[in-house]
Amino acid sequence: MTIATAPTLRLTRPDDWHLHVRDGAAMAAVVPHTARQFGRAIIMPNLRPPVTTAEQAVAYRARIQACVPEGVDFTPLMTLYLTDNTPPDEIRRARDAGVVALKLYPAGATTNSDAGVTDIRKTHATLEMMQREGLLLLVHGEVTDPAVDVFDREARFIDQVMEPLRDAFPELKVVFEHITTRDAAQYVAEAGPHTAATITAHHLLYNRNALFTGGLRPHYYCLPVLKREEHRRALVASATSGSAKFFLGTDSAPHAAHLKEHAAACAGCYTALSAIELYAEAFERAGRLDRLEGFASQHGPDFYGLPRNASTITLRREPWTLPESLPYGDAELKPLGGSETLNWRLVG
Repeated sequence: MTIATAPTLRLTRPDDWHLHVRDGAAMAAVVPHTARQFGRAIIMPNLRPPVTTAEQAVAYRARIQACVPEGVDFTPLMTLYLTDNTPPDEIRRARDAGVVALKLYPAGATTNSDAGVTDIRKTHATLEMMQREGLLLLVHGEVTDPAVDVFDREARFIDQVMEPLRDAFPELKVVFEHITTRDAAQYVAEAGPHTAATITAHHLLYNRNALFTGGLRPHYYCLPVLKREEHRRALVASATSGSAKFFLGTDSAPHAAHLKEHAAACAGCYTALSAIELYAEAFERAGRLDRLEGFASQHGPDFYGLPRNASTITLRREPWTLPESLPYGDAELKPLGGSETLNWRLVG
């Protein structure tokens, strides 16, 4: 029996290398969804106010750990929010506190990014210290110039930011997060060994038509936005290629349903509830379920210099229907694909 027809699929426990969990009651509602399937997750620092110091990261980690169900082995990996004014001295404190990376948000690029970097050159002293101390840089790869079309902002970022950054700091490990275009996939594939990328399940499964099928569908709105079909196909080819430069990062981003279904809808897709099942769907459609374990469980820890997880998970070929909504503190949360049927289910 081949892996493509097997009724069950066992994988080394995967990790999520890009995750938003918010804070407070909202966080308590979503952390268990991630913890049941992933061994570790890179936690995004874009709270209000953002997590900019090692001390804040340690406190945030403790709040996350308090939301993990008893008996579940899950480790949040913490990041700091890079600003124009992040002092180089904070990098050593961050390293000593177990922080693994800093996140570059171009100011105004996405949710809670108003405190982000206005000019990458202002951060060079801090980046130099990161390169020296071994912390990674995670980048939201879009320019924010309003004159640049929203569908071209990732490609423009490569020319304006990524290439100069790589030239200036060749030994700094950089993750080009949630790539959405053929341009980014090709750039990462051809870059040196210190550049990698995460890819979301929704960018593997959907193109920009999903935003408009049967009307405007805000739960498919994320940043960077879904792109043309040619770009989705390029992402699938990269994710299923077996290249260690590409690995799993959900960018699962919960927002209360009333803020998604709004005249100014929040950007972000909530996929943590069914993340590994969504990736299994994408890999099966591509005929490459045999490559899922590398993408989900091996390439990420290898790039970060961390051990692979020792435990496993089991997926079973079993149709099931995603719930339409979930509790989210005092509000309601609608997962991406709610009320739709998936063909794989996490069973252990």
